[in-house]
Amino acid sequence: MGKNVLAQGALLLVAGIVAVLSPAQALGAEQTLSLQKVIEYSLQHNGELKSFREERGIVDAAKVKAGLFLNPTLEVEAVTGALTGSKAERSLSVGISQEFLLAGKRGKRLAVAERELELYRYQLLDKERLIREEVRNLFHDLMLAEQRLAMAEHSIALTRKLVEVSQARLAAGDIPELEMNLVKVELARSEASRIEVAKTVQQCRDKLSAVSTLPAGTLYKISNSAPANSAPEKSVGELKQLALLQRPDLKALEEERGRGQAFVNLARAECVPNLTVGLALWRDTRSMKISGVEERDKSCTVGMRLSMPIPVFDHNQAGVQDARARLNSAESRLSEAIRRVEREVETAYSACKSSENILSLYKTNIIPQLEENLTLTGEAWRLGEVGIQTVIQEQKKFFEVSENYLMAINSHHVALAKLDSAVATELNGEAK
Repeated sequence: MGKNVLAQGALLLVAGIVAVLSPAQALGAEQTLSLQKVIEYSLQHNGELKSFREERGIVDAAKVKAGLFLNPTLEVEAVTGALTGSKAERSLSVGISQEFLLAGKRGKRLAVAERELELYRYQLLDKERLIREEVRNLFHDLMLAEQRLAMAEHSIALTRKLVEVSQARLAAGDIPELEMNLVKVELARSEASRIEVAKTVQQCRDKLSAVSTLPAGTLYKISNSAPANSAPEKSVGELKQLALLQRPDLKALEEERGRGQAFVNLARAECVPNLTVGLALWRDTRSMKISGVEERDKSCTVGMRLSMPIPVFDHNQAGVQDARARLNSAESRLSEAIRRVEREVETAYSACKSSENILSLYKTNIIPQLEENLTLTGEAWRLGEVGIQTVIQEQKKFFEVSENYLMAINSHHVALAKLDSAVATELNGEAK
């Protein structure tokens, strides 16, 4: 009777592990969050992204400032002779002057500001790309930890069944007390392992909550998505071209290069000094004594003044040199970034293919063989051909390899996330 119960327990182990490794899981009454929901929430509420989005106002303000005209200058001058004994001598002048930007400086400043705005936009997209990749990795880390926790609980349930059967067989005198003690030790080891895995689950939850900024105290369980998809059918060359067209960090560097060229154009325009045009109105009052009679003479005059610095010593050669250096630096960084992106795509694609091959080995050879070995070992113990230690060792091997299989799935998810991030698109549709 006890042997039949143990054989059933061994079959329950196989069924339990298959349930852990399969995509469908009972999620209980907690709120279920899919990967796509977590990513969307993270992109809306992540603190770093929210802070960077607020900087849009700084860039917009710079563009507004670049398009403004210079303010005119009002000049008022009053002169009196009261302090020198000539009370009748006085004059008043009112003038206004306006500085005009020559050589198209205003348009060139606007061009620089527009490049700044585009640069900011692509920098924001790149930050979102990196947050998306980080959230995907943390999500799958949490999914792995929860699957390991479920596996540990299955292990404890089966070991407890072994304890019950062993107690019955010990009472019947079928096994020695040593075998009973071995099963108890295995149960204690399984319970300790479950505590460690539960701690890992909480740590993964905390990391995901920190990045995604999920509300404190939220009770949720992540949806166990289907096994990782295969690597995309596109070739490495096609993926490289796609990455060069879509990577926001590359586009940001291209805009930075364009901004550098706009700075060069502006610096060259700054070589031409600005023209200041002024208009003034003078009113003079003078007194003259003719034959003892004091006469006052009042006159009003209008004048115009033009002024412009003469670029003898400084014709903005330092500004031109600075702008050229910035442009050359941006071009160098863009060239290096293109090579880096191509390497990232190659590495991520290779990692996807390797992890896919490893998963294929687990699915087609390793896991089915382990399931068969576990069933045969339970049957052999039922027939008295092997001892309980052999059964325990086979179970431990099964759980270890099954955990490695879960880690291989996680590695494949991470590799796909890295490839998606390297190409700046969702190639496999996993997050949809």
